Parts: sequence; structure tokens; C-alpha cells
Amino acid sequence: MKGEAGNGKTLEAEKLTVGYGKSALISDIDFCVEEGEIVAIIGPNGSGKSTILKTITSQLKKMGGSIAVAGRSMDSMKEKDVATRMSMVMTERIHPELMTCRDVIATGRFPYTNALGILSESDRKAVEDAAEKVRASDILEKDFMKTSDGQRQRVMLARAICQDTKIIVLDEPTSFLDMFYKIDILKTIWNLARTEGKSILMSLHELDLVRAIADKVICVDGERIRKAGTVEEIFTGGFIQELYGLKKDEFDEKTGMVKVEFGNGR
Repeated sequence: MKGEAGNGKTLEAEKLTVGYGKSALISDIDFCVEEGEIVAIIGPNGSGKSTILKTITSQLKKMGGSIAVAGRSMDSMKEKDVATRMSMVMTERIHPELMTCRDVIATGRFPYTNALGILSESDRKAVEDAAEKVRASDILEKDFMKTSDGQRQRVMLARAICQDTKIIVLDEPTSFLDMFYKIDILKTIWNLARTEGKSILMSLHELDLVRAIADKVICVDGERIRKAGTVEEIFTGGFIQELYGLKKDEFDEKTGMVKVEFGNGR
């Protein structure tokens, strides 16, 4: 699935410190995401993946360091300026009342509309195009709250696509999805990076999927970034087993698959 990423930094963090309240969780976070590149954050549950992403997207206040979008410090940017450059799909479930899937996707156009949020013809076309990219055209008129997990995830990704930003941040985009939807979502993400030059920063639990799609991997352990590099640099030498507390023979570095053997010979 992987191919060549583009060049040019679109998102960069330097000496970033993240946490909750006055309690720092991870410090000295340094990374960048380039144009057309897919960067995955991995680590055990509770290791800080979502905290980093929430800080990058300003849902949490950073505790130190800097975040730059296209070379500009986010501290100097207005909320609308950031919204036209970075979109997100986070794990928190939204609960819109009486909104169709079309309505939810259309909220991605709000950074570009007037104060009344009235959509232009080009805005409505952007909604249609985004829905088509994630294969959600057939559910546009369906009540969002009556859709399946897989359908909701596609709609939320369509909203991010509709926002037409250079950077897309995704927190566990394949969680709660069956294998068909996991692969379908990742194919869409890959196409966004490779054919449209989008910069993708996302957290993933499934290491086999990380191995298949990521250009670079950032590994966190709840206290610091343990290691960052290409897939080949991360999935070697027993590092993943150490990060997740696995035995050496419980993980296949070549495939990214966990291997389980039971005592009864199964």
C-alpha cells in the first residue's frame, strides 16, 4: 500500500509538552509531518497518543514548546486560520440532534461560510464529493444517529475531507470497525496522502495496519517518545515487543501480527 511521500513540512512540533491541568505527561516531543506523508503514533493504552493529538488540535492546551502549521506558529493563528489548514477526526462520539449525514459532513464547510453558515453551490458540491470519496453517498439523507459505527466513521472522515485542509489528524480511525471498513478507511486515507498531498497524523492500535500504511512511526510509552523513525527502523530488533511488554516470539516484526499460542496445542 505504501508509496513515495512528498516533501515540505506542513506540521511540526518542537520541545512540545503535553498533559492535563498542571500535570505534564510527555515532554520534549519533536516530530514533523511532510506533505503527502502518513505518520502513525503507536504505544500501549494510556501511553499518551490521544493526549498528543488533542494538544496538536488545540483541544488541550499545550504546556510547553511549539506547534507550527505550514511554518507558522499556531500561537499566532486565529481559530479560523487553523480550521482552514487542519481538520480532525477524534475518538469522542458526537451526538447531533436531528441531523442527517449530509448535515454533519456540511459542518466541515463552516470555516468558509458566512456568519449564518449558508452553503454556496461550491460548498454543497464539496459535501457531495467528500461523501463519494468515502463511499457514503447512499446514506447522505440518513439520520446520523441511526447509522452504524462504520458508517459514522466514514461520515466523520468525509467531514474532515470536506473541510479541505492540508493536514488531517485522526485518532484511532479504525477502532470499532470490522476488517472491511478498516481496509476501506485506510485506502481512503492513503489516497488522500498520495493523490492529494494531504499530510496525515494518526494514532493506530493495529500494528499490522501501521506496518502497511505508515511512512514514519512515533512510539510513546506514557513518559516520553521512546523512538521515532521509518517502519523498517521501528519494526526490528525486538523493539515493539519491548514497547508493548510482549515476549519475543509473541510478535512477528515482518507482518506486524501478534502470535498467540495456547497450552492445549491450539
